[in-house]
Amino acid sequence: MKKITGVIIVFMLFIACKQTIQQNDITKIDGYWEITKVTFDKGKDKDYGMNETYDYFEIKDNKGIRKKVKPQLDGTYLVNDTYENVLVRFSDEGVFLDYDTPYMKWSEEIIKLSDEELVLINKEKTEYHYKKTEAINLLGDGKTIK
Repeated sequence: MKKITGVIIVFMLFIACKQTIQQNDITKIDGYWEITKVTFDKGKDKDYGMNETYDYFEIKDNKGIRKKVKPQLDGTYLVNDTYENVLVRFSDEGVFLDYDTPYMKWSEEIIKLSDEELVLINKEKTEYHYKKTEAINLLGDGKTIK
């Protein structure tokens, strides 16, 4: 009986700790995100110091794109025409980002989403931790960043 009670308590803690993503939270995804850490299924982490690329999300009405961009020292970004279509899907199991390219389709579940942090997990149980980022301007030339 004590074991069953312990399992129920642990299960309830797990459920209570999981963030519930609401429809109005999805707007927080828009913008530039820098990956900070990847946690693999076996519990090993790969930390990232500085990244050469950021992920840029633009989502409206649960549809949008994700593309890789390269920040420049003057606060601009190098971009190309390559992107992934993104569809936000709400289900009983969670909230998912469904990606679609001409070559592949895959999904990631949103585990955590705030103004400053995004955590996604894929079907291989690999977690991707992001932080919201802004343009870098190391030149200090006073120009307005677009």
